[in-house]
Amino acid sequence: MGPMNLPSTQHAVQLVGPGQLKLNPSKDVHRPGPRQVLARVECVGLCFSDLKLLKQFDQHARKGPIAAGLPPATLAQIPSYVPGTQPTVPGHEVTCRIVAVGPDVRHHRVGQRVLVQTDYRDLPTASSNAAFGYNFEGALQEYVLMDERVIVDKSGRSFLIPVPEDLSASAVALVEPWACVEDSYVTRERQTVKRDGRMLIVFDNDASIDSAARMAAEGGVAHVDMANTPAPAQFARRAAQSYDDIVYFGARKEVVQALNDLLAPRGILNIVLGGRRIGSPVSVGIGRVHYGMTRWIGTVGHDAAESYRSIPATGEFRPGDNIVVIGAGGPMGQMHVIRAVCSGIEGVSVTAADVDDGRLESLKAKAAPLASARGVELRTINTLKTRLEDRFTYVALMAPVGALVASAVRDSAPGCLINVFAGIPAPTRQDLDLDTYIANRCFMFGTSGSTLRDMEIVLQKVVAGQLDTNTSVDAVSGMAGAVDGMLAVEHRTLAGKILVYPQLHEMPLTPLDQLAARFPTVAAKLDRGQWTRQAEQELLRVGR
Repeated sequence: MGPMNLPSTQHAVQLVGPGQLKLNPSKDVHRPGPRQVLARVECVGLCFSDLKLLKQFDQHARKGPIAAGLPPATLAQIPSYVPGTQPTVPGHEVTCRIVAVGPDVRHHRVGQRVLVQTDYRDLPTASSNAAFGYNFEGALQEYVLMDERVIVDKSGRSFLIPVPEDLSASAVALVEPWACVEDSYVTRERQTVKRDGRMLIVFDNDASIDSAARMAAEGGVAHVDMANTPAPAQFARRAAQSYDDIVYFGARKEVVQALNDLLAPRGILNIVLGGRRIGSPVSVGIGRVHYGMTRWIGTVGHDAAESYRSIPATGEFRPGDNIVVIGAGGPMGQMHVIRAVCSGIEGVSVTAADVDDGRLESLKAKAAPLASARGVELRTINTLKTRLEDRFTYVALMAPVGALVASAVRDSAPGCLINVFAGIPAPTRQDLDLDTYIANRCFMFGTSGSTLRDMEIVLQKVVAGQLDTNTSVDAVSGMAGAVDGMLAVEHRTLAGKILVYPQLHEMPLTPLDQLAARFPTVAAKLDRGQWTRQAEQELLRVGR
């Protein structure tokens, strides 16, 4: 299909303001510029992150303007770049096919079927980074425009990953959320001070600073500032600065809270208590743990280096971990539970906690056979009915609720890892018991999105038949049901993933267990109630 054969308008779901999601049946189809590609969307999955964008709109960390990486003149040439209050198209779990390219496109060709890596980490915003479906238009439309200056990294690798023709569009689209899950476990954590970075050392007693100064020198820190117990107001003059490592020898709550705001993205705040206690909860920027990948560590002793030694290499499970997934019945929670029971790590036990019996039953039907076959203890608990009594060594949080982070700290076992998977809004602060956090050597971490490598790993598993991402599917829809699909995500009325096929204009949101009444020939192609490539092909035949 060349540019002359393209329609001039299309069906699209647009977010035009906070909570304002609209179906537009006549959105323009952009023609590709010299460095741009146009792709036809085959399938897109709905994500809880889409809901966060819906609520926050221009306040979302990824909806802001790009701060570096591409000049404004280049960004002005990309009509699908829509930062700030400009309307956007959500949707970032996508399979598509390239249908037109500009004359200067070098890395892509017409006809390629691709999976989209959506996380543009080399293009920072003020609090996170650019992303497809946020400050670049996403896939809840029939055609989407992308620019090679955005989707090809500095090494020449494309963010569009070629995929085989024999996979269903649904299985390919769902690689993206599975890759986000994978990323949260395999991302490497920094376990030392940042070489060539900036460090701030704050101390109550100048006799305490020798170890930090020595650690900075041995670690190759490029710039070190020191401050002797300043009043928190004095930090205001440093507001234009940020630090990769902040080491505080002391236990003053107000100082810790002020230092929070001086952490650079991926920065580490190290609290060296030296036998003291803070004595009351501290307001911690937990939103930045996910979106800014900031980290909090500490020691009850006097040696600043000891805190760094407690940082794990990754967020992966460890032998013998007692794992709890909070919000386990939702689409992403189910993926975390299935990954845990299939991890092959010796001696782990898994508790799946949720507040909805129906969602827990759906999860149990999928995960219990896997756990039984692998000898993994799996419990499902409705926390509205049964209190979690255990002390867990691994907590994975699926709900963007600050109080859940506080509970994870309060109920932590020694060495507890707290995976803040849900994207708590970047500005959010929460009172945490840092005395317990430090005494138990807890480590709170978060990741946002996925990398090309994560997606390639998951795609390889799908191609090899080791993973069927279609087990996540609970409902399918055309454009007419896409807004209803977002409401279903918001109100948690479906346990699994919702897939939208944009070329089906009039099809409403249809749970798989209702397909027989509406599309009996599609229902006949399910495999014991689960979505399949054959069901997808039949839906595309009869659902138009």
